[in-house]
Amino acid sequence: MIINNVRLYQPAQAIQTQGLHAVEYQDGKITHIYDQPYEGQEDVIDGRGKVLAPAFNDSHMHLLRFGLLKKELDLTEVTSWAEMKELVENHYDKIQEYDWIFGKGFNDANFTDMDRLLTPEDLSEIHVNAYIYFMHQDGHECVISEKAMELLKKEKDFEKEPEEFKEKDEEGNWTGRFKDTAVHYIKHHFWGRSVEDAKEAIKCATPYLSEVGITSVHTDDINFIGSYDKLWHAYTELEQEGNLPIDVHLHHYIFNIDDLHKYLETNTKRTGDGTDQVRVGSVKIFLDGTQRLHTAAMRNPYPDNPNTHGTLIYDQDQLNEMVKVASENGMQVAMHAIGDRAVEQAVTALGQSEAHTAQLRHRIIHAQTLAPDLIKKLREVKPYIETQPSFLLSEWSEKDKWTPKELVPYCDAYESIRKEHIPMTLSSDLPIGSLDPLESMYAAVTRMDLDGKPEGGWMPQEKLTVDHAFQGFTNLPAELEYKDSEKGRLEAGYQADLVLLDQHPLEVEEDQLHNIQVCRTWHRGKQVYKK
Repeated sequence: MIINNVRLYQPAQAIQTQGLHAVEYQDGKITHIYDQPYEGQEDVIDGRGKVLAPAFNDSHMHLLRFGLLKKELDLTEVTSWAEMKELVENHYDKIQEYDWIFGKGFNDANFTDMDRLLTPEDLSEIHVNAYIYFMHQDGHECVISEKAMELLKKEKDFEKEPEEFKEKDEEGNWTGRFKDTAVHYIKHHFWGRSVEDAKEAIKCATPYLSEVGITSVHTDDINFIGSYDKLWHAYTELEQEGNLPIDVHLHHYIFNIDDLHKYLETNTKRTGDGTDQVRVGSVKIFLDGTQRLHTAAMRNPYPDNPNTHGTLIYDQDQLNEMVKVASENGMQVAMHAIGDRAVEQAVTALGQSEAHTAQLRHRIIHAQTLAPDLIKKLREVKPYIETQPSFLLSEWSEKDKWTPKELVPYCDAYESIRKEHIPMTLSSDLPIGSLDPLESMYAAVTRMDLDGKPEGGWMPQEKLTVDHAFQGFTNLPAELEYKDSEKGRLEAGYQADLVLLDQHPLEVEEDQLHNIQVCRTWHRGKQVYKK
């Protein structure tokens, strides 16, 4: 098959704006790129002068969680407690004693009918004796019912979670609100789903990815199904059934080194192993929390809450050992580290000779707060940094509340990272950030929100070029898959993951990048979306 009459966009290469071309593909791979439109007898798709580019690879998301939002109780649009109760009662036909009630995506700080946050007492208005779990919009906080707390108090392993993540009243009693890894524990142990449930949710999610040109994802899903084996079966069964229009790398979240040992003892697959479309991803380790909750680990006190520096979940020796064991067993490591203290801990662990960072291409996720000394250490160790530019759309105006004034210029320091040759990807953290890669690229290139604020961009010295932003969603994520010679480029021999755009990214005004439309998407040579 040939895609004819297209302009080509290959970030940072010469084939950019000039002339019309044709691209031939067969058996899922690009076989030839013609310097002019094709005039032979082969079947063709007329690109009508639009722009063909490599499809997008999102290196950090939670795909199953996104699919469950589409399939289950989605609270993201709720604006009041009254509306939320009504939505719950309509979703669940009949709520009985000891039923489990789940909902995702609420933000009670914005409720119009409350001047405080939800409590278990509020949840009892839905049902006194039901097990209720509602997860916050950003996934870092939850509120649960009194009945659910009774179950949680029986969990001995929950005692290992940091006390800072278990909100307490003045008398030391749980308030029913939990944060960060405590949230993950509750999801993992009480919110398991069947393989069929997961398959249905993934099938709900993937059309949204195809619509924005995403053909590959790296996803952390285990806490929404409870078992890596079930997760693996869900994705591979969809692949076998022909219902998986993406390539997937599945991360394995661990709470401690015992979880790591258990995986290594019961599974023979290591990072990069798997089927054609489903591969083992990284060992996922949370090092700190989030800045909104003042749980991201900082080296200085929070300006708007000087009594705290945030929380490190592990000490350095514990983390060093986890990274060492994972590395010695061929597992890539991906570490959530938002605060500068957590980034420092991560880069120290990756600096061990036993980490084999250059070979395994370990990752640090977020790295939202840096400093000159940390950039120097990152340059020496060179882990991959996974950024989420769409967070800037809503967070740029909050940064000075969370970061000392002298370090604000080093927040989301994309260009500083890039110019030091520290490999960096762009990603969504779906469903927290924007699904649309072009919206993330807009944020990285302009450093403005969708209303064009602040004018000229927030910390404009950290803007990326359009080429560099596109590379963060194409060839650089392929390096994390050890597929840099197979994916993410418009070249013969590369996987035919392609996207047809209505405008050339280098010809629109930068503040219009997010308005570029995806017209068609191909995954492994199969058209999976047409506008």
